[in-house]
Amino acid sequence: MKKEYDFAKMQAVRNPYATALKKQITIRLNSGTVEYFKAMAKEVGIPYQTLIDSYLTDCALSKRRLNIRWK
Repeated sequence: MKKEYDFAKMQAVRNPYATALKKQITIRLNSGTVEYFKAMAKEVGIPYQTLIDSYLTDCALSKRRLNIRWK
């Protein structure tokens, strides 16, 4: 490994995967829901936020819709 690198002659290149990057948001979830996903994530050995993201991505890709009826 070099002691110093010279980046002056290099051109910047856009990240080709930038559109696939995740977006950070704030979301409020019931504590029971979070605990459910944390327990499931521990079983399968992945972070719970990754599990929630995977589940929501699956819902979006399959165009799953809730059947909600307000009284």
